[in-house]
Amino acid sequence: MTATLSETLTLLLIEDDDGDAFLVEELLKQAEAPPKITWVRSLRETKAKLTSQIQCVLVDLTLPDATGLEALEQVLAMAPQAAVLVLTGLRDVHVGVAAVKAGAQDYLVKQDIDARLLARAVRYSMERKRADLAHLALVAAELTAKENSRLESGLLPVPLLHTDALRHTTRYLPGSQGSLLAGDFLDTVQTPDGSVHIVVGDVCGHGPAEAALGVALRIAWRTLVLAGQTGDRMLRTLDAVLRAERQAPEIFTTLCMATITPDLRHARMRVVGHPPPVLVRDGRVEVVADTPSGPPLGIFPDAEWRILDVPLGEEWSMMLYTDGLIEAVVGEYKELLGVDGLVDLIRAHGSIDLDRLITHVGTLSDDLAVVLVRRGPE
Repeated sequence: MTATLSETLTLLLIEDDDGDAFLVEELLKQAEAPPKITWVRSLRETKAKLTSQIQCVLVDLTLPDATGLEALEQVLAMAPQAAVLVLTGLRDVHVGVAAVKAGAQDYLVKQDIDARLLARAVRYSMERKRADLAHLALVAAELTAKENSRLESGLLPVPLLHTDALRHTTRYLPGSQGSLLAGDFLDTVQTPDGSVHIVVGDVCGHGPAEAALGVALRIAWRTLVLAGQTGDRMLRTLDAVLRAERQAPEIFTTLCMATITPDLRHARMRVVGHPPPVLVRDGRVEVVADTPSGPPLGIFPDAEWRILDVPLGEEWSMMLYTDGLIEAVVGEYKELLGVDGLVDLIRAHGSIDLDRLITHVGTLSDDLAVVLVRRGPE
């Protein structure tokens, strides 16, 4: 009766006995879709013939250059994506069982093989390997999700804000990169003197390494604020942390820092190679600074950053954000929003409403971190 192999496979047969190899080949030819078979006699030949197209390996564990589980371990190492089916003799059944425990998908006793049994064993081995690989991928995805969660919790701290006179809102959204983490970070800390310190930063690049660096910089910033270190001294310390922790010398970080005075009527800012904050006061929407205070961190070792003194008044709203917002593509002609477009959009809305703003922008091409601080009535 014809054996069933529903798909055309590419198999590698590792067998030093000509008779046994001929038997396996003849039995597999009886399948509905006979597989393409490459026959080798040793592990040494295997290394030359084993390619990514090989889907299943049939291996005899008595070979000229390796025997038993040692031979299997080498095959498994050489073919991590292929199903492995072990061939044994009657007296080596215990070796077959041990081989399955060691990582093979199945084993067959040579004396018991017929066309149907062999085709079924190959098919079973293939399905089991697919299940094993899917399980490994799932475990890896779960571990990645847990690690991402830990990193995100570091990037998104609980603000240390004790005043009821300010309303504080944040948003952190991934861009079209999908699940890739980015180095965007934000934080807010109110010190005992009543000053409110805010930072929004962006480590260039995407991935766990950049996210971890963002966490390190965010924690360093909070620590320095709580220790009373601000201004250029803080920025130089953050620059030193960045240079010590980054994985490549071309990685830099932009950020915007604002310190709001205890009376909440004035702010001192440093825009470090970063998009300028947007301020709404006295019914006017404006950009805090057309030019940054200085270059990003991690580029010039002797950089200096000028202070931006910003009067706020009694009622105001101030938004610090990363470039994911102004690099969003909007409109019929798919143009970048830009800083001017952002200001026009806020003017059209009449105020800074983060949810409405983000909904209008739509799909983000880059990750976005936003801090909105407001004083006065809604």
